[in-house]
Amino acid sequence: MSQVNSSWGGRFGEGMDELMERFNASIGFDHKLMEVDVAGSTAYARALRRAGIFNAEEEKLVISGLQQVRDEMAGGEFEFSPALEDIHMAVEKRLTEIVGPVGGKLHTGRSRNDQINLDERLFLRQAVLSLQGRIRIFQRVLLDSAEQYREVVLPGYTHLQQAQPILFSHYALSLFWMLERDHGRLGDVWKRADFMPLGSGALAGGTFPIDRRFLARELGFSDVTPNSIDAVSDRDFLLEFLSGVAVLMTHLSRFCEDLIIWSSVEFGFVELADSFSTGSSIMPQKKNPDSLELIRGKAGRVFGDLMSLLTTMKGIPLTYSKDMQEDKEPFFDGLETAEICLDVFSGAWGSMELKVERMEGAVDDLALATDLADYLVRGGMPFREAHHVIGGVVREAVERGGGLIGLGLEDLRRHSEVFAEDVVELLDVRHSLSLRNLEGGTGPEAVEGQMEKAREVLGL
Repeated sequence: MSQVNSSWGGRFGEGMDELMERFNASIGFDHKLMEVDVAGSTAYARALRRAGIFNAEEEKLVISGLQQVRDEMAGGEFEFSPALEDIHMAVEKRLTEIVGPVGGKLHTGRSRNDQINLDERLFLRQAVLSLQGRIRIFQRVLLDSAEQYREVVLPGYTHLQQAQPILFSHYALSLFWMLERDHGRLGDVWKRADFMPLGSGALAGGTFPIDRRFLARELGFSDVTPNSIDAVSDRDFLLEFLSGVAVLMTHLSRFCEDLIIWSSVEFGFVELADSFSTGSSIMPQKKNPDSLELIRGKAGRVFGDLMSLLTTMKGIPLTYSKDMQEDKEPFFDGLETAEICLDVFSGAWGSMELKVERMEGAVDDLALATDLADYLVRGGMPFREAHHVIGGVVREAVERGGGLIGLGLEDLRRHSEVFAEDVVELLDVRHSLSLRNLEGGTGPEAVEGQMEKAREVLGL
């Protein structure tokens, strides 16, 4: 049996069972919050001075002691033992060892319930900035790729069947704009987490005259939480963060799927650099796109992090329950997984080789069928009728064992007299692209405009 915990054990006559001590402790993972815990405690020490709880000497002593605690824990000199329970108690215990009993005054008017909520909000800011920075790096890689391969033609797919020709630059920028939404979603998480919870206490607020707005300014929050019950119960910001990260991972996974398929012998559109590929233990010829496959697989892991926290939170009565200790591991895991996946995909994309001739040569000229239908529409035919007519043209081409380009004007006029000599120029991939310069389209001019917008986003 362990000793009674000095931070809360007055009510208890005996200590926890050692098994329960290990089961109860979160120090094994929440030590990652050490820096923000010390930062929050430092600001709180200043607030206690303003409230008359600390005198000037005590404030100075405690803040100096907190800096020593931070240095020791950051430098690897400190053992995060399960007996310490969590990072809050670890910091407080070591602080008290350094500065004496005055260290025990630091918890005046504060609960671990509002303390952990503050720590997680502070840590969330770092998480948001980390991911947003990585997104910007990857977006630059995508823009560079689009500019390098601005004229390369690629088969565009729906249902994994060729649909219409597109520019590779247009394809690369589609991920750029998905990532831009991801960047914005993370910024939205920041906005809704931008409330300072200290002063909420365990759930009912404090009795000491803590200046909450002073604390908000010290810690860089725009406002304070308006309701103490909500404040200590709230993990919406973590749920929203993981939701945003799950969407981000969905985007990465879908593009990984494309590149995995494209790197196969059957497609041969791209080849990953050796540095982002692996081999086979038995087949010497293999070059596997494991970097992309792992990202695709880790998307499911992040979905699990989100589902884990949703499941934890859905049935907890207000306000705090120990279940909420389970919020940290999915949060940390989702963050760290997304960080490395962004780094790896950025490296893999930036170093892969496009097989330009293979890519352009794979365009099936049947993908020009929509252009022929549009031609008939411009000649006055209703689109549904034009769609039916061109379906017949395609059927004839397929039955002949050829494509649309092999058809002459006479062949086309058998299906509709609207066809004239100028229709022949439509049967060209580059011409097809030139027709799609509507803003947001895959035409060369539209893509140039899109790249200019992307440069503005990146401040280039």
